[in-house]
Amino acid sequence: MDAGETDFLGEISGVNVRYAVVLEPESVGGFSVTVPALPEVATQGESVVDAIANAREAIELALEVRRDQGDPIPPSDADSVVVQEISIALPAA
Repeated sequence: MDAGETDFLGEISGVNVRYAVVLEPESVGGFSVTVPALPEVATQGESVVDAIANAREAIELALEVRRDQGDPIPPSDADSVVVQEISIALPAA
């Protein structure tokens, strides 16, 4: 961000918020992205970098719409999301 620019999230709440994003590889290539705290946000990108950039843009738009409609802005959730691997043994067919 250039000097003098205002961070969009700062305009909304006076502080920056951090949201967890879920990137899932697609079978045809690229990644789909969802944001658990903002169920209306879904996007994609050809690479992780593209997917994250698109997620940032989609989050900013969702927050702007929420602000304009008077809907609440969810608090940061990036530190509260837990990802755990679960191994399941499948029976032989």
